[in-house]
Amino acid sequence: MDKFLVIDTDIGIDDAFALRYAMLTQPLVGITTVNGNVTADMATKNAKLFAAHYKLDATIAKGASRGLIAPVSAPITDVHGDDGLGGCYTNPFDATTADNAVNYLINLVKTHPHQVTIAAIGPLTNIALCLNLCPEFADLVKELIIMGGAFGYHGHTGNMSNFAEFNIWKDPEAADLVMQSAIPTVIVPLDVTYEVLISAAEVAATQDKFLIDVSKFYLDFTLREEGFHGMAVHDALTIGYLNHPECFTVVDKPVRVSTAGITAGQTLMPQSAMPIPDDNFKDLPTKRICIGVDTDAIKGHLLSALHFTA
Repeated sequence: MDKFLVIDTDIGIDDAFALRYAMLTQPLVGITTVNGNVTADMATKNAKLFAAHYKLDATIAKGASRGLIAPVSAPITDVHGDDGLGGCYTNPFDATTADNAVNYLINLVKTHPHQVTIAAIGPLTNIALCLNLCPEFADLVKELIIMGGAFGYHGHTGNMSNFAEFNIWKDPEAADLVMQSAIPTVIVPLDVTYEVLISAAEVAATQDKFLIDVSKFYLDFTLREEGFHGMAVHDALTIGYLNHPECFTVVDKPVRVSTAGITAGQTLMPQSAMPIPDDNFKDLPTKRICIGVDTDAIKGHLLSALHFTA
C-alpha cells in the first residue's frame, strides 16, 4: 500500500457517514479521536462500536480530551444525542487504546512519509499537538483535509456564532496553529457542506441500518428546528473531496483563525492584494479552500457508495 488515510474525529452522526464513506472508497487504516461533539472517551467508544459493526480493521487511538487553551465546553447533545450517535445503540466498549492519537499519527507519518492523508473532521487539537511535538510533521504528511470553518460564500458564515463554525470554534488556537503550518491542506467549510443536504428518504434508500438508526436523532432535530426532514453530512464531504476533487471549486489563499472576542473561531483569508504595512498573512503558506460544489454530482457519488451492501 502506497497511501494511507486516517480520520481524526469527534464521532457524531455525520462523522459516521464520513467513516462509512471512507472505508468503502479509501484505504482507511486508522481512526484517531478528539474532544468535540462528544468527549474524547465517548468518541473512542463510538469508534470501537463503528469498527465492530462494520468489521473494520483499523487502528483506533484516543486523542486530546480538551483544547489547547479554550475551556472545555459541553458536548452537542441537542444535535447528536448524549452519546453522539443518537442514543440508539448500547455501547459495550471502553475508551482505552494501545497508543494515544498524537503518538500514533507522528509514528505513522515517520514510517510512511508523504503517504498519509489525514481527514480532520473534528477540532484540530490533535493535529496542533503533532506539530508542536514533531516539527517535521508538516513536511511528512501527504495532505490534510479539514472539515471546518466558514468564509461567507453562499451566505454561510457560522453555526456556533455569527462568525464561527463548530470545529474551529471548539479550539481556535489549535486551528490557527494548523492554518499557519506548512501542511498541504484542503479546507472543506460550511460554504460547501451546507450546500449538500440529504433527505430522510435518501438516508433510508442506502439500506444501511446503522446509518439509518443513528441519523434518526439528527433528522428529528432538523425537522423540528429547521422544518427540513434531512441533514447536512458535513464531514462526509472531506471524503467527497478525496474521491472527486473535480466536483469542487477552490481558491488558494493563506488562512488565519481569530482566537478572541466576538469573532473567536472565525476563519479568515485575505480579501485584497493591496500592499499593507501590517499584513497578518505575510509569508504564510496557502491553503486550498473549497468555495463551491457540484451538489448533485457529489451527493450522487456519496449515496451510491453508501448503498454498497456486499
